[in-house]
Amino acid sequence: MLTRLHVQNFAIISDITLDIGPGLNVFSGETGAGKSIVIEALGFVLGARGDVSVIKDGADRMSVSAEFSSDLLPAEVRKNQQISADRFVLKRELDRKGKGKAFIDGRAVTVSTLAQLGQHLVDFHGQHEHQSLLHDSVHLALLDKFAKHQTLCQKTATAYQETENLRAQLEALQLSAQEKARLLDMYSYQLKEIEDLHPSANEDVQLEQDLPKLKHAGRLQELAEGVYDELYGAEHAATARTGKAAKLLESMAELDENLAPLCQELNGALVTLEDVSSTLSAYKDDMNVDPDALDKALTRHEKLKRLKAKYGPEISDVLATAEDLRQKISHLEHAEENEKDLENALKESRQKLLKLARELHDKRMVAAEKLAALITEQIRPLGFNQIKFAVSVEMDEENIGPTGADRVEFLFSPNPGQALRPLKNIASGGEISRVMLGLKTVLAPTVPVMVFDEVDAGIGGETGHLVGQKLHQAAQGRQVL
Repeated sequence: MLTRLHVQNFAIISDITLDIGPGLNVFSGETGAGKSIVIEALGFVLGARGDVSVIKDGADRMSVSAEFSSDLLPAEVRKNQQISADRFVLKRELDRKGKGKAFIDGRAVTVSTLAQLGQHLVDFHGQHEHQSLLHDSVHLALLDKFAKHQTLCQKTATAYQETENLRAQLEALQLSAQEKARLLDMYSYQLKEIEDLHPSANEDVQLEQDLPKLKHAGRLQELAEGVYDELYGAEHAATARTGKAAKLLESMAELDENLAPLCQELNGALVTLEDVSSTLSAYKDDMNVDPDALDKALTRHEKLKRLKAKYGPEISDVLATAEDLRQKISHLEHAEENEKDLENALKESRQKLLKLARELHDKRMVAAEKLAALITEQIRPLGFNQIKFAVSVEMDEENIGPTGADRVEFLFSPNPGQALRPLKNIASGGEISRVMLGLKTVLAPTVPVMVFDEVDAGIGGETGHLVGQKLHQAAQGRQVL
């Protein structure tokens, strides 16, 4: 249950705190008083899209926090969101630079986390949402939500995508002989361009590290010889002097044991000097001052640069492109053999998709009958004494898509003797609003808070009274705003 809503600098609201009670809560007021803005603020803190244009004039940021009791929240959700207290607070901020922050009990989270949690807390019915009942695609989505077979829907969507991928691959293979020859020639040329240079992984990085050394090879060799001579090469070199000093210090340590640690440090320094001298000796001996080596490295580096510009941006991408070209060439050279394999794979994939679509259809047929009965039961008291409501599910096996092969449509007859016809063709605004109220009651039985923004739009008189009674009934065991 929503217990408190605090809104700051949201549209026309400067600062307001609402303490909301259980059961039915009614917001009333003149147009422009801010009723719907309160609902939008609640949606914002539950992950709805934020817009800097909503920030109140003169303010740097807007902020909304909502306190909920956690008693009706599923245990698994409480565990996943680290909610342990009886009450928890969601908070979201947005500044004029478009930077947002989201929190659960002061712990920073993503906006998507708020949205996921919000699905378990509140179900919204906006001012114009009832118009969505005029679209057949919405009917299919509502039926699937009621049936709770999302896993099967996902399997069907995945199978459809796999089938489409195989179909596209097969179409790509079914080319004319001239087109195959053209592609084979182009792919072979591109692959040869890469293979002639024969690049290796990270070769460009190594070259970029080596080039400064090659460019300054002569100077580096000269400096290395100078450092070596100072350390080790001359008669009075640093290593020789350090060695003599170490022997003298060892003699002192024999007389005063407190000098033993200092003696060890000096001996360590001597070892380090000798290591540096040895390394420098090898460095200067290995130094390549051949101008041809620099020219070759520069030429190689430039060729790799052009190759990356064409097939990169990195050497790893160039190597991946080469492998992709080899596969494409292989597919073209063995087109007939690959075509047969793809035809068999496509046939199997279509059969799998058809099987899933039929299974989905069967489940939808069962769910459609249950949904129609429940909706009829919910909306009959709303001024429909002789109502007929049905959910039509028609399957077209020749037209399977990512949602299966079904066309779902809500059928409606508000008057005795009137045949069932599509809801969008005969229902008035008030009738659509009442049907949506029935749908919401059926489809959101586990959500603790239901929000209806102007659910009475387009209705009045006795029907308005009946809708009010229905809202009061819906508020038994849950909170309705």
